Amino acid sequence: MSFSLDDARLLAVRMLGLARRGLASLRTRGWRHSWERVRLQLANPATPLQRPLLAADDRPFAPFAVPADGAPRASIVIPVHGQWPRTLACLRALAAHPPQCTVEVVVVDDASPDDSARQLAQVAGLRVVSRAANGGFIAACNDGAVAARGEFLVFLNNDTVPQPGWLDALLDTFARFPGTGLAGAQLLYPDGRLQEAGGVVFADGSAWNLGRFESPDDPRFGYVREADYVSGAALAIPRALFARIGGFDTRYAPAYYEDTDLAFAVRDAGLRVRYQPASRVVHDEGATAGTDTGSGMKAHQVRNRGVFAAHRADALAGQLPAGTVPTPALLHRHQRQVLVVDATTPRPDRDSASLRLVNLMRLLRDEGAHVVFLPADLAHAGAYTEALQALGIEAWYAPFAKRLPAWMRAQGPRFDAAMLSRHYVARELLPLLRAHAPRARVVFDSVDLHFVREQRSAELAGDATLARGAARTRALELDVVARSDLTTVVSPDEAAVLAREAPDARVEVLSNVHTLAGAGLPFAQRRDLVFVGGFRHPPNTDGVRWFCEEVFPLVRARLSDVRFHCIGDGPPPEIQALAQREGVIVHGHVPDIAPYMDGCRIAVAPLRYGAGVKGKINLSMAHGQPVVATAIAAEGMSLRDGHDVLLADDAAGFADAVVRLYGDATLWMALSLHGHENIARHFSMDAARGAIRRIFFDAGERGADGDADRGADNHADAGAAPGMR
Repeated sequence: MSFSLDDARLLAVRMLGLARRGLASLRTRGWRHSWERVRLQLANPATPLQRPLLAADDRPFAPFAVPADGAPRASIVIPVHGQWPRTLACLRALAAHPPQCTVEVVVVDDASPDDSARQLAQVAGLRVVSRAANGGFIAACNDGAVAARGEFLVFLNNDTVPQPGWLDALLDTFARFPGTGLAGAQLLYPDGRLQEAGGVVFADGSAWNLGRFESPDDPRFGYVREADYVSGAALAIPRALFARIGGFDTRYAPAYYEDTDLAFAVRDAGLRVRYQPASRVVHDEGATAGTDTGSGMKAHQVRNRGVFAAHRADALAGQLPAGTVPTPALLHRHQRQVLVVDATTPRPDRDSASLRLVNLMRLLRDEGAHVVFLPADLAHAGAYTEALQALGIEAWYAPFAKRLPAWMRAQGPRFDAAMLSRHYVARELLPLLRAHAPRARVVFDSVDLHFVREQRSAELAGDATLARGAARTRALELDVVARSDLTTVVSPDEAAVLAREAPDARVEVLSNVHTLAGAGLPFAQRRDLVFVGGFRHPPNTDGVRWFCEEVFPLVRARLSDVRFHCIGDGPPPEIQALAQREGVIVHGHVPDIAPYMDGCRIAVAPLRYGAGVKGKINLSMAHGQPVVATAIAAEGMSLRDGHDVLLADDAAGFADAVVRLYGDATLWMALSLHGHENIARHFSMDAARGAIRRIFFDAGERGADGDADRGADNHADAGAAPGMR
C-alpha cells in the first residue's frame, strides 16, 4: 500500500502535536513520565494474541465422567449417528473443561450403526436417549429437547471440540443482551481459520457463512452482533421458547435449513438472534454428512433451500439481494452507524475519561446505534479491546486497520456520525473525515477543555512558559471547535466558557456517566480515607502531594488511627515516596475499586487546579460514599457545600471538614444520600440519554440522508449455504 498525501499530512500533524505536548509534559510531569508517554505513542501497534486451540483427544477410550447436575441451567443436546471417535473427542472436551454453570449432557443415539450405544454407556454422568430408527438431525434434536431439563437447550454437533469457556460465554449473551432468543458460537476449522461468524440469508433463501476462511481475529468478526441465523452445530435457546415455536421444523427433515428457519421463527416471536464470538467451537465441517450437495445427506440442503424460500417468502423480501458480499456497513444498514475515535482504547478501570467513553458507547448501543471504535494508535489493548467487542462494539486495530487514511477511505462512507475525543485526535482526523465520511456529523468530544486546565496550572505555578503553552492549546482547541459540527463538554461551566470563546459553536453538555451502586457498608463499619485518580493526569499528582504534605498531618493529629489509601494508575516516584509517611498507603492500580468505595468512610478530592467534571467524585457518590473536595474539584457538578459535599480550599479548612465528617454519622448519612441523588439526577445513564439523542440521532446538517448502500462492493459469489454442520 503506497504512502499517500493523507499519510504524510497525518504524520506531520501527529509529530508536531506530540512534540508540543511532550515539552509541556516535561514541565508538568517530569522526564520519566514524559518519556513513557512518548514511548507508548511511537510503539508499534500490538496485535491480538493468538490463542491455541484445544485439539480433539483421540487416545483410546478410558472411563471418564461428563458434568452432570440434577437441576441444570443448560442441557447440552448432542445428536449422534455413528462416528464414535468424534463423539468421544467431543465428550472428552466437555469433561476436561467443564463450564461454570450447571449442566447436563444429553446424547441422542439416532440408531447408530456402530457400537456407539455400548460405548456411551461407559461414560459416567451422561444421559442417553436411544432412538429405534434413524430419523436424522431434526428428529434427534427434538427428542433430546423433550428429554432435557435445563433452562436452556444447547445443541452441539458431535463433530465439534468446544473450547474452554465456550458455554458460559454463549449463555452470557442472554444476560448481557436482553431480548436475545437464540445465540450461536463462533465456529472454527481445526487449523484455526474461521468457519462461521453468524450467517447471512439473502432474498432468494440462499445464505452466506460470514467470515469463512478468514482470520478469527479480524475485527469484522470479533464483536457480538445480530445475525440472520446461527449454525445448529453450536447454538443455545431457552427451552421454553424452543417448545413454544415448535422446535426444529420437521418440513426440513431429515436435516438442513432447520437452523435457519429456527432463527426466523425466533424473530417472529419478537426476539433477536445473536452471534457470540467469545464462544469458540472447533467444527470438523462435513465430517458427518460430507460436502457433496449432489448426493447423500447433503442433497437435502439443495431441496430445503426451496422449501425455506417458499415458507419464509414474506420475511425474505427484506433481506439483501443474492450476490451481495456482506460487509459490516451492510449488516448494520438499518442502524445509525457511529464512529468513535480516541487516542487509545479506553481502560475504564484506570481513569474516569475511559469509564465515561465506554458508558457513552453503551448508551449509543442501547439507543439503537451501531458503534465502531477506532483507537488512533491502532493498538489491540488485550482484554480492554475484547471488553468492547463483548458489548457489541466493532473495535478495530492493527494489522487489520493498517493506517488511518486507508482505513478511513474504506470505512468512512458508512458513518452517520463520528465522535473524536480530545483536540489533538480531532486535529489529526478531521480532514480525513471531511474527505471520506461526507455523511457524518462530526462531534468533537473535548473530554475537558484542556486549555482551561493548562491556564489554571500555569496560574498556580506562576509559570510564564506554561501560560504560553496554554494559549497555544486554546488556539488549537478553539480551531477544532470551529471546524466541528458540534462540540460536547462535560459541564455547564465549560459550556459557558465556550459561549464566550466560540459563540457561534453548537455546544452540548455530555457529562460523566455512571451506574448507581449499592450503599456499601454502614457508617460504623467504615474507616479511613481514599483518593482515586490516575497519576498520568498532573492535577492528581499535585493534589495528592498537597494533601499528604499539608492536610493529612492535621487530620492525623486529631484522628491518630485513620489511614489514607491512595489509588491510581502510574504513581510517579514522588507519589510512591509518600508511602513512607505514617498512615499513607500508596496502592497504585487496583483491579477492583469496589471494596474501597464500599468500605472507606470518606473520599477526598484535594485538587488545586483542573477542568471538566471529576470522575473520582462521581464514582464515590455513585457508591454512596461522602466526599470532601476543593471548589475546583467540585466545579460544574451541581453540588452544594454541606448538602451533598463538603468544600474547603485551604489545608486547615480541608482537615477540619474531614475530621468533622469522619465523626458525624448524621452528616455522613445526609451527604451519602444527597450525593447518590446527585448522580442519579445529573450523571446516570438515564440522565445522559436526552443529550445522546440530540447529538447523534437528531437530523442536522450532516448524517440525515437515511440508509444507503454505503459504498459496499457487490459480487456474484454468495458463499456457503446454511446448515453446514
